[in-house]
Amino acid sequence: MNHPLTIGLDFGTDSVRAILVDATNGEILASSVKNYPRWSEGRYCDAASNQFRQHPLDYLESLEAVVKGVMEGVAKERVVGIGVDTTGSTPCAVNREGVPLAMLPEFAADPDAMFILWKDHTAIAEADAINAYAKSHGGIDYTMYEGGIYSSEWFFAKILHVLRVSQAVRDAAFSWVEHCDWIPAVLTGNTNPLAMARSRCAAGHKALWHEDWGGLPPEEFLAGINPLLAGLRERLFRETMTGDQAVGTLAPEWAERLGLTTNVKVAAGAFDCHFGAVGAQIHAYDLVKVCGTSTCDILVAPQVGKCIPGICGQVDGSVIPGMIGLEAGQSAFGDVYAWFLRLLSYAGEVKLADLEKDAAAIPPGSTDIQALDWFNGRRTPFANQKLTGAICGLNLGTTAPMLYRVLVESTVFGARAIIDHFRAQEIPIRNVIMTGGISRKSPFIMQMCADVFQLPIKVAACDQTCALGSAMFGAVAAGLYPRVEDAMEHMGAGFDAEYFPNHDATPVYERLYQRYLTFGNLLEKGGF
Repeated sequence: MNHPLTIGLDFGTDSVRAILVDATNGEILASSVKNYPRWSEGRYCDAASNQFRQHPLDYLESLEAVVKGVMEGVAKERVVGIGVDTTGSTPCAVNREGVPLAMLPEFAADPDAMFILWKDHTAIAEADAINAYAKSHGGIDYTMYEGGIYSSEWFFAKILHVLRVSQAVRDAAFSWVEHCDWIPAVLTGNTNPLAMARSRCAAGHKALWHEDWGGLPPEEFLAGINPLLAGLRERLFRETMTGDQAVGTLAPEWAERLGLTTNVKVAAGAFDCHFGAVGAQIHAYDLVKVCGTSTCDILVAPQVGKCIPGICGQVDGSVIPGMIGLEAGQSAFGDVYAWFLRLLSYAGEVKLADLEKDAAAIPPGSTDIQALDWFNGRRTPFANQKLTGAICGLNLGTTAPMLYRVLVESTVFGARAIIDHFRAQEIPIRNVIMTGGISRKSPFIMQMCADVFQLPIKVAACDQTCALGSAMFGAVAAGLYPRVEDAMEHMGAGFDAEYFPNHDATPVYERLYQRYLTFGNLLEKGGF
């Protein structure tokens, strides 16, 4: 049967993935992944200074490759919709035509003219300036719907940093765009920064956008943070769109490049984890944890009667239109394990499976080692990118499996702190859904999550939930379903694993968790 098809595009940290989905039942018919070539070579990045930049050509070249990859042997007329998710906040300076400056010859190798990846932390000082002014200027605290603390990972902090350090970009930039807005704009041929469709998800969670103050904060507030932001507001946006809305149809150029028709509807973009929560079939008061190099925790609620402090925003329609989307997360999760493996590699080849097996055999609480998971700062609760990871209690008898186990415990305790924070703010957590590579590859970590959270853990059956969520939004934008909830019901893949708490381990983990909190408080207050 020639069921209608949609394409889900998922622009991750290292690569872009496309999936071709039967929009009637969610069957994934084809999948294609392409690593960003320049990023793979380590160009434009400096980990020592927390600089992580990506060239726009990496996105465009990889996009073309993966869509062609999933369309082999498929009639192009069957594809009716495309959804797009990206990392974020990942902004870039553009000219009046919406062309990223890095695509101009004079900026082709300038990192400040490229997309500033979500995990770039070069803007810590600028985030501090935004927070200080928001609390001291005597008016509305425009960070109130973003947890009350603006992060160096977010839109205006990154923009201000580049404006401060690069005269050339400052002179050439007309406006700034998020990655998740630019890709749909390119595909539909509307890259005019003043008319480009802007994501409700990106604007609400990272750019201080809210209906209560007419969109973005007023000119006097932005200029008050720093004169370099003066005049920018009028060159950005006022209106935003939720992911179920179509921003247009494929432009002729891109229809030809991708082997599709110009009838394909393109949905408004959003951040990967928000669409990933939809791909994991989120419902009210479910907590969906997308576990990869970092984590992004997504929760939806019919209504929230107050501003929740210390999270990464609460935005009406950022996940499911008509519901409040709440975001939290950890700046490092899998990255902590990857760091440890790199460390051990100097002593020879180490297999993660062997390390996990040995670590799982160690009884919890049998060592006095303690670790903090803040290797890339802390995102939630209460963002602080100045914090660093820490390990104490080592001795000459400490083994690699012991240390690995403690590092895993620290990341799981960091995840528990987020759950406790939501509960303390009277936001119930009814179910926990895990997705992402770690959820499918590590029963050891998933079981520990169940034990520490004291909650059952469901693992999404689809290993590409972000892309699947994008495909669902593409289906709604194409008119195949009236609501996102209907697309989830028909296209969802369900769950293929569930972990239940081992109550015998609960008292031990509770003691270790309290010690984790104490250790963190001591180091944070001590300025480490």
